[in-house]
Amino acid sequence: MRIAIGSDHRGVTSRSRLVGLLERLGNQVVDCGSFGEDAADYPDVAADVARRVAGGSVERGILLCCTGVGMAVAANKVAGVRAATCHDEVTAEMSRRHNDLNVLCLSAGMLGPEMQEKIIRTWLETPFEGGRHARRVAKITALEADCGGGGKPGKAAGV
Repeated sequence: MRIAIGSDHRGVTSRSRLVGLLERLGNQVVDCGSFGEDAADYPDVAADVARRVAGGSVERGILLCCTGVGMAVAANKVAGVRAATCHDEVTAEMSRRHNDLNVLCLSAGMLGPEMQEKIIRTWLETPFEGGRHARRVAKITALEADCGGGGKPGKAAGV
C-alpha cells in the first residue's frame, strides 16, 4: 500500500519512527515532513497529505501533531478525505469498518510509541465492511459535494 505520512514539529520524532514501521510492514511511504524542530503549521502538512489521498497518488495518509485534532480538522477540508483522530485500537478499528477512514490522525504528545504502533497496525489491517456503512459514507460524500461550493449548505442528495 502507498501511504503518505506527515507531521508538524511536535510529531517529527514519532513520524520518523513510524516511517520505519510502515516500511517494515511492506508499505511504500511518502514522507511529507516536516523535517525539523522549527515550528511548522499543521494545516500545510495536513493539506499536502490529504491532497495526495484525495488525488489517488497514495491510498491512505497518516498525520501527527500534538493531539491529532488539528490535523483531522484541516485534512477533512479536502473533498474525498475522511480523517479522524484515533486514541486506541477500538477507535482505529471502527474508523475503518464503519467510516472507511482514509487519513489516520494521531497524537504525538499523548500516545506512546507502543500505542501509536498498535493503532496503525489495527487501522491498516481492518477492512471497510461496506453494506449499510457504504450508504452512510456515500451520504458524507454527498455532503461534501453539496456544501463544498459556496459554503451555503443545501439538502444533500439522499439525506
